Amino acid sequence: MQIQRFSFGVGDRFGQQATAQLTAFHEIALDGIPVVPVWNKSNREHTLIGTEPMDVRREADAAVQAAGWKQPYYVDADHISLKNVDRFLAASDFFTLDVADYVGKAAAPDAINAFVARHRHLVGALSLPRQAATIEITEPALLAAANKYLLAAAEAGAIHRHIAAAKKDFVIEVSADETDTPLTPVELLIFLAALADERVPAQTIAPKFSGRFNKGVDYVGDLAAFRREFDLDLSVIAYAVAEFGLPGNLKLSVHSGSDKFMLYPVIRELIAKHDAGLHLKTAGTTWLEEVAGLAESGGNGLEIAKEVYRSALDRYDEVCAPYLTVIDIDRQQLPSAAEVNGWSAEKFARTLTHDQRCADFNPYFRQLIHVSFKIAAEMGARYQAALESNRARVAERVAANIYQRHMQPLFLG
Repeated sequence: MQIQRFSFGVGDRFGQQATAQLTAFHEIALDGIPVVPVWNKSNREHTLIGTEPMDVRREADAAVQAAGWKQPYYVDADHISLKNVDRFLAASDFFTLDVADYVGKAAAPDAINAFVARHRHLVGALSLPRQAATIEITEPALLAAANKYLLAAAEAGAIHRHIAAAKKDFVIEVSADETDTPLTPVELLIFLAALADERVPAQTIAPKFSGRFNKGVDYVGDLAAFRREFDLDLSVIAYAVAEFGLPGNLKLSVHSGSDKFMLYPVIRELIAKHDAGLHLKTAGTTWLEEVAGLAESGGNGLEIAKEVYRSALDRYDEVCAPYLTVIDIDRQQLPSAAEVNGWSAEKFARTLTHDQRCADFNPYFRQLIHVSFKIAAEMGARYQAALESNRARVAERVAANIYQRHMQPLFLG
């Protein structure tokens, strides 16, 4: 199974928006840009919401049929490990191997020494595709990167072999983005060499980039530094494909719940320069559009949106705990529950919607709602019924968010 050049990860935590999401893919196809959907849902999200991977498969299949989607599509076992991959085998054909926990943990000394000996030819000045200058790799840098990433590559190999023993056709992504430090272009090259040694046929690779990618809000960091890094990463991938025999369609994957709007012009320019592919995830933003759509609908929908926020404030530490590395919330900037109780439907939606031109937009409010989907899950049938009764408004927001805020600036400008 070979994934297409452009793929787009969309999450649908409560299983009602897949058809609306496909509307965006139809729209970008009419613009002449073929992009394939990848429905992703992590083991943590399934556990919190009480769903199973096969629920995502059934929803995707039904939406594809209802919307008349004729192109490929995928269901992602998102951020899986050996501990939970079996749960996803039957439902998924895209597997995101999360090896972040193994980054920085050293492999056995003999394995490290053998790797360095096998790849000592990388030491020196390397000429990379579409780069005027060379990059320099010293033997200490090769050894340091092997110490940092060899065990992570071995774990990716173990997960891949486990999947391959159970099924034939699937796409592999390797994710090392949820770590403490960015993966430099030199480290990416050495990590890819280790993945090739493990015979992991990665078609997408998700490194940790410099800067912050917080949930639901824009990139925070040095844009010029990100440009240099992304440019070199694309050249490193082209070099690694030729040098190590990795799949020819290997492409970068940009993860996290961040809206990443600031980065889209840079990414668009560089994938054109390198004639490269791209995988990008926008998982949690559909959930945010559900809440905003419910709020805009008024009545019971608005009450449910306010209840989610009130509970999130009351349970702040609980809902934020799993996401502390990817949120940055100033609690002093969060409105009180009493204040929000008095808001109109329009005021709530404006405060939540990511529009930096709007004086009401509050990024801290948005981040807190982003990580509080557990509260809606606990509402059970109440929340699902609210989505159903306000389907048209919610679907309109979901489709517009993906197409207008993400796909258009990323692929069209």
